[in-house]
Amino acid sequence: MHGPKILVRSLSVPFVPDRHHNLWQYHSRSDRHSKIACWCILFDLLQRSKTLANQIACEEVAFGINHKMVDFKQNREKNLDLVVCTPRQDNGRKPKPMTFTSLASQYGIELDNTERKKLAAAPTFAISPVGAVRMALEAKAAMTAHVRALPRLFDELNSSHLTIHGSSDSAIAVGFAMINMADDFLSSDLNKWPVGTRVAAISRHRQPEDAERALRKVKELPRRTKLGEVGYDAIAAVIVDCKNDGSPVTLVSKPPAPKPGNILHYASMIERIAELYDGRYGT
Repeated sequence: MHGPKILVRSLSVPFVPDRHHNLWQYHSRSDRHSKIACWCILFDLLQRSKTLANQIACEEVAFGINHKMVDFKQNREKNLDLVVCTPRQDNGRKPKPMTFTSLASQYGIELDNTERKKLAAAPTFAISPVGAVRMALEAKAAMTAHVRALPRLFDELNSSHLTIHGSSDSAIAVGFAMINMADDFLSSDLNKWPVGTRVAAISRHRQPEDAERALRKVKELPRRTKLGEVGYDAIAAVIVDCKNDGSPVTLVSKPPAPKPGNILHYASMIERIAELYDGRYGT
């Protein structure tokens, strides 16, 4: 699985600007981290699901970003980070010249030689007006102030699967959480000046307790095993060490990070999505 390594490698590069001329690895007002996470999930899924790869090659499916889904029953609206869908014909609009590959440059995704070769060998995956949604991805992060952030983390992820299945019960709902286990964190919210011109405001965390608490909250999210039930079809959590000060972001494999085989482990999520997609949408 390449996704977690691509995620931390990409987040290691300061990329998000603010009005004080700083570049941040993570910025609370930016969704770049979520977009990269969803891109990584889809990248790994392309290697695991022959059904998806074949349907892309035949232009049977496309993808959409920031797609608004509407819960038919509750009339709840929510923008999903990325959806895999059947393309919808829209004669009044010109298609955007954007593909899954071009998003890598737009999001500042850092690939190694092996990953670039895999991406080059993949079929062209185009963005399109969204028809029927087959899979919807939502990613969130708990990077600092973990205790205060937990209600928001849970509510935003919980409302996503409800909206997805309220719109289409057959759509595969995928959730992803990135949890920070760094002891110190340079917050963009607390340093609203050119960094380096004055003493930085550093947030101190209680680790591993803060990360463990966030992971327990993710585990509370409902999961489903068949159509008609409530919950995510697949979900994972990745633990990272991100100080947000320009130093490299790294993956955390020691506890409380989910171990291989755990239902919240990244590889378990990818394998589950591939199995569901092939079974639900394969010929």
